Amino acid sequence: MEAETLALAQEIDFSLWGLFARATLTVKLVMLMLIAASVWAWAIIIDKLIVYRAARREAARFDQAFWSGEPLDELFEQLGPEPKGRAERVFAAGMIEWRRSHREDGGLIANAQQRIDRSMDVSIQKEAEALQKGLPILATVGSTAPFIGLFGTVFGIMNAFIEIAEQQNTSLVVVAPGIAEALLATGLGLLAAIPAVIFYNKLSADSDRILGGYESFADEFATILSRQLDS
Repeated sequence: MEAETLALAQEIDFSLWGLFARATLTVKLVMLMLIAASVWAWAIIIDKLIVYRAARREAARFDQAFWSGEPLDELFEQLGPEPKGRAERVFAAGMIEWRRSHREDGGLIANAQQRIDRSMDVSIQKEAEALQKGLPILATVGSTAPFIGLFGTVFGIMNAFIEIAEQQNTSLVVVAPGIAEALLATGLGLLAAIPAVIFYNKLSADSDRILGGYESFADEFATILSRQLDS
């Protein structure tokens, strides 16, 4: 009897595709949802890694140009009012407001410093929204995927017990396939959640460092303009 049971168990397909194919419709939908969430999360992760790397390189390049001693007006003329770089756009926002604050006689309109600071703050906020776009999705996947997988597992185990009751047989051949199919849902949930949580924390820290660099530059730039205003 044991040899017969083992022979039947060996005939069962326990591959990932075999487990998916035998699962109920509800568990299949859960698995497909988790696979889609995992692919979506990895697409965001790869995109953000590329974007953040480019942002750091661009900020370093602009920082070198800004502190090279070149007159700020000439640097602004080279970049234009709508530059491509993120740090450059913060600089451009301050320079545009600086130029708008001059009257036709060369004097400055009152409260120019506050308007310049506000313009750069708005520019930084726009860059923050662009840099952090997609991160809430990673947080959502990381927090919900394990529970979605657990739902699939509970549903799969429930069906496995129903099948055991119907067949009135608790042999390995009856129990193993249903339990394995159910646990696959939990595995897929963890597979989606773990990278999402890890990279959410990393990318959030990277984003904060990049934005902190923009804020530091804005403060330094505002200080330079403040000296010119006082003189």
